[in-house]
Amino acid sequence: RWVLNLQCKGSRNFMSALRRAVEIDFKDRDKHKSQGLYLLTTGIPDQETHTLSAYVAEVCTGFDLQLHVCLFSVMEEIDSKRRMPARCANPTETATAFKEIVQAGNGRFHWFGEAGIFESDDITVLVSEIEKANSYSQKVRVSFKVNILYSERK
Repeated sequence: RWVLNLQCKGSRNFMSALRRAVEIDFKDRDKHKSQGLYLLTTGIPDQETHTLSAYVAEVCTGFDLQLHVCLFSVMEEIDSKRRMPARCANPTETATAFKEIVQAGNGRFHWFGEAGIFESDDITVLVSEIEKANSYSQKVRVSFKVNILYSERK
């Protein structure tokens, strides 16, 4: 519920926000088994992806921290003062950048918009498990039929 009271503000300076989170807000990180950071974003960071990925890999390796990203794609707009963002990328480029950053942070990536879910690591894992279960049940069914046929012949 507290999220509903938040107001959007700030910048896309991802490096600054991440440094604050890991260097100031996680002072007691050694006392916790694992921790996760969730980035809720609508656009690409101002910094280069390879620089961010290297920093994320470094800070996440030091302790059990995962960086998860929830990318919400909205229609591209110019702000109320008719300014374009400092760094532009189309939605696919933005998703690709965040997937790389998330991989460096051992996290999960979720991409959704007004039309629904475009991509989600959690859903991909669930679909994979469902497919494995279906494959296993097919094998069991075939094995069961073979066993019935074999027992009927005896």
